[in-house]
Amino acid sequence: MTLKALLPMKGNSERVKNKNMKDFDGAPLYHAIIKSLLASKYIENVVINTDSDIISKNAKKVFRDKVVIINRPVSIQGDLVSMNDIINYDLQHLEGEHFLQTHSTNPLLRTETIDNAIEKYFDSLEEYDSIFGVTKVQTRFYDKNAQPVNHNPKELLRTQDLEPLFEENSNFYIFSKESFENSNKKRIGVKPQIFEVNKLEAVDIDEPEDFKLAELLHMHKDNL
Repeated sequence: MTLKALLPMKGNSERVKNKNMKDFDGAPLYHAIIKSLLASKYIENVVINTDSDIISKNAKKVFRDKVVIINRPVSIQGDLVSMNDIINYDLQHLEGEHFLQTHSTNPLLRTETIDNAIEKYFDSLEEYDSIFGVTKVQTRFYDKNAQPVNHNPKELLRTQDLEPLFEENSNFYIFSKESFENSNKKRIGVKPQIFEVNKLEAVDIDEPEDFKLAELLHMHKDNL
């Protein structure tokens, strides 16, 4: 029940400038998720695929042989490259069968959650081929034309009585080389299952407001 963790990172980011190296609790943002990954009893090492010399040098200096650096080739650089293409490149250059892919933008993700998800993945392999993190949502949704999506306005059910929806939160994806190939090179397999993550832990940093929220939650993590 061991696997490698894939942590792809770009040097540049559009919405939060230099996000991966931005200070978070006294260290670059990406350090938080690496520490959670390395504390897992199931993760062999962390593989960083990056186009940034700054990130690769910092990772090697701080985490030494606990991380493996893959220098991202020009062919899969840029904001429009699919994450599945980057994963595909990694899998071609790595030994092993099972992998967990996550992001530096999940600084609040706990080792306990990671371990529980890995255990569920391995325990369910006869039925499911992959697992990914989700956040439970129970609220009234409308489309851009103000048409209800998941409820009937005439009934006005309490939100807690609505059928829940589950948002893909990008916290983690666990899969195998075999499931990746069988799903036409996608991290979510043909027979996936979901793993619910507490919304306070599942914050994913895309916007500047997300960064501020993550910092505030981290400051008060002992009281959450």
